[in-house]
This record gives sequence, structure tokens and C-alpha cells, in this order.
Amino acid sequence: MNYVGIHSQQVRNNAKSLLLLVLFPCIILAVVYAFLAFMNMQEVADSYQTSHMEFDTMATNEAFLTALPWVVGIVGIWFLISYFSNTSMVRSATGARPLERRENPRVYNIVENLTMTCGMPMPKINVIDDPQLNAFASGIDEKSYTVTVTTGICDRLNDDELAGVIGHELTHIRNRDTRLLIVSIIFVGIMSTALSLAIRVLWNTFIYGGGNRRTSRDSKNGGTAVIAVMLVAIVLAAVGYFFTLLTRFAISRKREYMADAGGAELCGNPLALASALRKISSDPGLGQVDRDDVAQLFIVRPHHFTSEFTNMMSRLFSTHPSTESRIAYLEQF
Repeated sequence: MNYVGIHSQQVRNNAKSLLLLVLFPCIILAVVYAFLAFMNMQEVADSYQTSHMEFDTMATNEAFLTALPWVVGIVGIWFLISYFSNTSMVRSATGARPLERRENPRVYNIVENLTMTCGMPMPKINVIDDPQLNAFASGIDEKSYTVTVTTGICDRLNDDELAGVIGHELTHIRNRDTRLLIVSIIFVGIMSTALSLAIRVLWNTFIYGGGNRRTSRDSKNGGTAVIAVMLVAIVLAAVGYFFTLLTRFAISRKREYMADAGGAELCGNPLALASALRKISSDPGLGQVDRDDVAQLFIVRPHHFTSEFTNMMSRLFSTHPSTESRIAYLEQF
């Protein structure tokens, strides 16, 4: 089987990375603008002497232009720090460590043979001390590209199966899927943090804001206003978070099929990769990882992230197709 279209896939993923870099900030700015619009609502009386609330567009625009440099600056600094520290972020979240050649020459030989086959530079190799099975690729450039495997996957897969899995991860690197995923993880994390902060402020307001019986009516009204503002902030942050998740699905499920096809080509045995996926899906590892955004890097999603509800949601929003469909796809070759 000749694997074609690698350059086209790289171009598409680079374009998607640029699209995400534009769309995610637009979503964040839209949430900020909506919040400022709510803050600048005013009561207006009509000709029938009845009042209603209207948005003060001019005041909102002025407030937005004032806030814009701060929002762009904070988000930009956050993004740059996260983007260039992604390697340490992933290692910290997963507990990965560098794998020495003398520790496992078998894995090194497989990676070297596959990189020579496809003519790509040798990535770093990390290992996670976990008896379960999983693997993933990460990094944004040749200096940071890394293939990570668990000790379980090394022990429980034969050479052909392990070559298929590593070939799958190398294809993610060749296609620049890893860079695309890192961009999405960062921006989804920004909106998730904003949502968490709004919820925490509201909770603290409930706990500490209403306990003083000697407060005046104005103070109570002020506390009610703060609660109303934070409720709006939570709703808007939740909407923004939802849309960043939707935007993340610009990272098509097709990339997993492409990586499976590339892995099958590199190892020369599609059925070996299908067998590996079947074994991994029975015991997908990294039980100590509690970050769902990082889990999207894995070749198979760990079971502890799934429940009846999340299974339904993942079918709608997952960046991974089902393992069964991937196996069926490989068995057609």
C-alpha cells in the first residue's frame, strides 16, 4: 500500500492551525464584548412611561476598546508561554520520562527503522511507567517532537504490533497533527480556566458575601448585583467554552484514520496495527492522567474518562473515531 497525500495533509493541518489561531481569539473577544454589553445595560423609558432595559452600544464599544489591549495581551502571553512550554506540560500531566536506549533497545530500533523508512528525523522517545497500554505523539517542531509509550504497551505488544502503533504516532508528527492539538488544548484551557474562575468567584460571593447581618440595604443590593454579574459571566464563559470545543473539531476525526493508514504503511502490516488497537482498547492506560485535554493525544481514550453521559457526548464531540471503526478500516486493506 502506497501512502500518498502526506504533503497535502501537512498543508491542510497548517491551515487549520492558522484557522484555530484566528477563531479561538475571536470567540474569547466575543465573550468579553457580550459581558461588557451586559454591564452597560441601562433603563430607558418609552413614550408610554414604561421602562425597559437596553444595551448602551456606545458605552459598550468604548469599554471594549479599552479592554481590548489587556485581553489580547493576557491571552497572547498565556498562549506563548503554554505553546513553548507544551513539552513540560505534557510530561508533567502524564508522568513521562526520557527512555534511554540501553533501557529498551527494542523500542529504539523500531523507531529508528520506521523513521529511516519514511525519511524523517528521529524524535525523542519517552516512557510512562504504567502497566496499562497507550501511546501518543507530542511536540511543535523537530526539537520537541516526541513519541511516548507506556511500559505496558512495550511488554504486551509484539514487534509488529508495536511498530504499527509507533508508525501511527510518527504519522501524527509527519502530518503536524501534534502542533494542531497543542493549539486547541491551550485555547480550550483558557476558556475552561475563565469558567472555573467565574464559578469560584460566585461561590465565594455566596459563602462570604451574605453573612453579615448588619449590612445596609445598599450593600445587600450590591451583593445581589455581584451575584447577577457573576451568573452572566458563568453563562457567557460556558458558551465560549462550548464554542471553543466545537471549533476544536476543525481537527477532523479523519486525522486518526490518516495516522492509522500511515502507521499501517510504515510497519507494512495493517492487521498488526488493528490487533494492537484491539489490545489497547481492552486496557487503555495512563490512569494517573486527569486532564481530558491531554487525553485527546492518546491513541485510545482511557476508560476512566468515559461514562454513559460522556460516551454519548464523545460520539458528538470526540476528535477520535471509535476504535471499532478504526479496526474495521484497517482490516479492509
